[in-house]
Amino acid sequence: MGNIAQLQSDLDEVNVLLEKAVRKRVQDVLTAEKKMIEREIVRKQQQQQQHQLLKQKDSGDSEKTLLPSTSRGYAVKINNYGWDQSDKFVKIYITLNGVHKIPADNIQTNFTERSFEVLVKDLEGKHYQMNINNLLSTIDAQESFRKVKTDMVLVMCKKKTQQKLDFLTQVEKKMNDKKRPSSDADTDPNDGLMNILKKMYDEGNDEMKRTINKAWTESREKQNKVENMDF
Repeated sequence: MGNIAQLQSDLDEVNVLLEKAVRKRVQDVLTAEKKMIEREIVRKQQQQQQHQLLKQKDSGDSEKTLLPSTSRGYAVKINNYGWDQSDKFVKIYITLNGVHKIPADNIQTNFTERSFEVLVKDLEGKHYQMNINNLLSTIDAQESFRKVKTDMVLVMCKKKTQQKLDFLTQVEKKMNDKKRPSSDADTDPNDGLMNILKKMYDEGNDEMKRTINKAWTESREKQNKVENMDF
């Protein structure tokens, strides 16, 4: 697989597909792919940390310094969140139990015109990170901010225009557009997802192919049982 940034982009797309998938076998395959990507992200983050430690050791610096707290353990990717909007702000709700109890400096945010990131450090021994790239509409980075509430971080992205947004990111809009049925009445609206699954199978490793084959076989067996039932 690719680098961490590419893996996180893949994970974002899989999460969007998973939210929209209806068929159980499709959900099973996407869930398996999600877990594989998450494991690969963790593995690469740990490799980076080990590399940093080795560089420090090889530098011969006699002064012992502690790495930043985020380097002492990988950051858990925040995938579950809610969002809504007003005329002036896009509001992202991130639920993290106990987040209001940690020091305010442990909760860091960064905004650009098309993205934002949240880093929550040392929350019950773990670090949490959220990166949202390619926002559907530009935001005012200087006027955007975060609030900490009971068990929640509220990210306030200041809109540059007061337009109503149907999606948070360009990826979500793109995936929705792909799922739209063709004007051809004979086109199956689920063909888009099936094509993605075929691509995952063709490009996947042996474990991914076994997972897809198993999900497909179980689905066909269930369908055959229903068709053979006497009513």
